[in-house]
Amino acid sequence: MDEMLTQLKGKDFLTLLDFSSEEVQFLLDYAVELKEKFQQGEETHLLKGKTLAMIFEKHSTRTRISFEVGMTHLGGNGMFLHSRDLQIGRGETVHDTAKVLSEFVDGIMIRANSHEMVEELAEHASIPVINGLTDVYHPAQAMADLLTILEVKGSLKGLKLAYVGDGNNVAHSLMIAGAHMGMELTVATPKGYEFDEAIGQKVKALAEKNGGSFMTTYDATEAVQQADAIYTDVWTSMGQEEESAQRLIDFKDYQINDALVSHAKDDYMFLHCLPAHREEEVATSVIDGPNSYVFHQAGNRLHAQKAILAALMQ
Repeated sequence: MDEMLTQLKGKDFLTLLDFSSEEVQFLLDYAVELKEKFQQGEETHLLKGKTLAMIFEKHSTRTRISFEVGMTHLGGNGMFLHSRDLQIGRGETVHDTAKVLSEFVDGIMIRANSHEMVEELAEHASIPVINGLTDVYHPAQAMADLLTILEVKGSLKGLKLAYVGDGNNVAHSLMIAGAHMGMELTVATPKGYEFDEAIGQKVKALAEKNGGSFMTTYDATEAVQQADAIYTDVWTSMGQEEESAQRLIDFKDYQINDALVSHAKDDYMFLHCLPAHREEEVATSVIDGPNSYVFHQAGNRLHAQKAILAALMQ
């Protein structure tokens, strides 16, 4: 463990493509360990006296609360900073912001519109930068997803994980995470809403390297056949509101409902990164049903992110 912690210390967490499968497995195991200690009432003040600057360009419930509480559990401090309250919101360069924050705090978590901006921030900061969501990736969410499936199923390798919906940032990170773990991945999107092709090629190679597989389709029913877990996200993400009416039409055959999930295994898991729009991307009977783990999944954001924070900032 000490060797892996040394290897990860100071590293940025921008996309899981930047990590080896062994490193992802370690972070997952570390999350399990930290969660067990938390449940047993054991204090883990691994970041005592350290501060995480949390920059938000987008609204947040789970990301803000889980990172802030996670820092508290680890003995440190999470500092909420909305971009409009910073000089970066008034024209200060990303370069200068990165240099200044590096003088004050021990890590930066940012929820941003542009992944390129986060990459620039990481390039010029001398402290770890953690991606709390960008337009391309959502890796912290994917770690919570893996943790949840692992806790329920007992293992990950060889399990069939089906994603149905928009080929967005959540889909990208889920695909990468599953490929690291050797899962059987299937992704169904409407035409015109596919995931990034370059990312897909990397996912396919990574999955095959780890003994898994990667398949894409436009048929939601095909995707969920005998699935161990079914995952979806909202049809219209923040910043896409003007597309909502068209998306409702284009995604109408991609709702996770009782008819669709009947093709999955009887003990399938339903997962959603939340917030959810009931009766749009998911039927109420599914998200509030016995196979739904969405709130368990949301709670695991805390523990997965504590592992990331502790590994990078110790």
